[in-house]
Amino acid sequence: MPRPRKKPGTPPSTPAVSLDEFLERQRQAELLRFITCGSVDDGKSTLIGRLLWESQMLFEDQVAALERDSKRHGTQGEGIDFALLVDGLAAEREQGITIDVAYRFFSTARRRFIVADTPGHEQYTRNMITGASTADAAILLVDARQGLMVQTRRHAFLVSLMGIRHVALAVNKMDLVGFDRVTFESIVRDFEAFAKPLDFASITPLPISALRGDNVVTRSSETRWHAGPTLMGWLETVELPRAREGRFVFPVQVVSRPDPSFRGFAGTIAEGWVQAGDTVRVTASGETARVQRIVTMDGDLPRAEAGRAVTLTLDREIDASRGDVISCSDAIDTTDQFEATLVWMNQDPGHVGRAYQLQLATQSVPASITAIKHGVNVNTMAQEPRTALSLNDITVCTLATGQPVAFDAYAKSRALGSFILVDRITNATVAVGMIRHSLRRAQNVHRQALTVSRTDRERLNGHPGRVIWFTGLSGSGKSTIANALEMALHAQGRRTYILDGDNVRQGLNRDLGFTDADRVENIRRVAEVAKLMCDAGLIVMTSFISPFRAEREMARELVGRERFTEVFVNTPLADCEQRDPKGLYRKARAGQLPNLSGIGSPYEAPAMPDLTINTARTSVDDAVKTLLKAIDAR
Repeated sequence: MPRPRKKPGTPPSTPAVSLDEFLERQRQAELLRFITCGSVDDGKSTLIGRLLWESQMLFEDQVAALERDSKRHGTQGEGIDFALLVDGLAAEREQGITIDVAYRFFSTARRRFIVADTPGHEQYTRNMITGASTADAAILLVDARQGLMVQTRRHAFLVSLMGIRHVALAVNKMDLVGFDRVTFESIVRDFEAFAKPLDFASITPLPISALRGDNVVTRSSETRWHAGPTLMGWLETVELPRAREGRFVFPVQVVSRPDPSFRGFAGTIAEGWVQAGDTVRVTASGETARVQRIVTMDGDLPRAEAGRAVTLTLDREIDASRGDVISCSDAIDTTDQFEATLVWMNQDPGHVGRAYQLQLATQSVPASITAIKHGVNVNTMAQEPRTALSLNDITVCTLATGQPVAFDAYAKSRALGSFILVDRITNATVAVGMIRHSLRRAQNVHRQALTVSRTDRERLNGHPGRVIWFTGLSGSGKSTIANALEMALHAQGRRTYILDGDNVRQGLNRDLGFTDADRVENIRRVAEVAKLMCDAGLIVMTSFISPFRAEREMARELVGRERFTEVFVNTPLADCEQRDPKGLYRKARAGQLPNLSGIGSPYEAPAMPDLTINTARTSVDDAVKTLLKAIDAR
């Protein structure tokens, strides 16, 4: 058991116990996961350091290192800087801020604790979300001198959003305001008024000084007017969330097949419990079977509960793989359209219609935002209009997935109600989401089976359907080449159609402008139309700048990689500007056209196009010959 050297002001050491007795106590003690959050410099790391110190969870070499580091990096002069126990990154120590989430373990005679110290800076909101995603309670710190800040409100809202129901409002640095009761009570009133719509089950106000230890573990003589608990007292008694009963949820992580005689489904039980002999159901297929064995590294178990990693073997072969959800015999709902609260975590904006990869439990499916209903002002809780999602925005959106997913509302199930969105180009996590409910249209709309297939149409046409996607700057020659290619294909008796950017904007997309969001929607619609035409067996040529890689990749996935050819008309900007057939560059240089790709708006060139044509060096006839060879080769 770790014990620090005795220091003045620390509580007396607990009586020595045997190692076996200590381990047994720890095994039986409840575990509370909590986070510290709040605005910048409110004292979160200092508070955790004080808790570790007071709970005597430091070894002597850690104390010695803390004393050395305090002299080198500390902010307390010759005193101990408790924040250094948590802020371990070099950048954190140099700047005196928390950047990454730091997890620490400590225990008392009553409970075990895992605390996540989360950063207060707005730019690290994504890290705070990570810490809150597994927490049962939260300590929200407020600097007594500053009162509620914007980031205090943001973190309080996010804590509520992540399903944390119990909050300790720790008004810190009370020593710097002379432990003034009026100041404390004013902050508490402000917070309680703000938090009314946040649906917290309990808010416990605490006047503390993390640096001095007032009301952290022992009561302070400076706050005789405070009748509530100490912070440690609150941590030891705050109600733990109860596991949801009556439902077994098991997302399959991998199908284990070490040899022909063994086939099991491995994963971690997300909810409920299972025992040998139970009947279980695969959500996607509806197939049922009985649990034959519950296999672990330590041997078979008769029963396993939530949080346990196991491998289930069944009494018969059923169709299940990674991403499937195994449950008790009661069905879990599925949906492909739902409403969710999104927290945007990426510098690049999010747009309606842009394709992402949605990961929910072990399920991974294509998805897109279909509408932004409103954003949330974290200061006033007011609903505000949004046309795009910016870093740290909190919004309510509707989403559609490429195939149904097993789900539940986040308020009922963290495991089946939370998800992330991943950029399909960079693999960066761009958002976290909490499902509110399925959309009724998901149950009202069903795919109609058609008798005549794409193969039938292609047989009638005499050739397969495909999409030739021309991309490049304005004036690069996309439309000219597409038109010449269609003439050549038409002369060969092939059925074709051109979707040209200017022509489409005079009809189907006449309601769209040239903002990034409108361009994303422009290409989404065009991709859907191109897919339908391809299914009709036509050779479709699309001539659009299509400036963003994400939308071109979306179009490729939608149409099908084997039927999609991306042609990069890679004509230098100087040549395009010299041609300027529509006068667009002249207007852009004069400030009359602010969103022209390549000038006022970015153009993301293809990283690996199927074909590249430079019309400054290649004639139209040669370009068409190259394209015909490529089409025939496929």
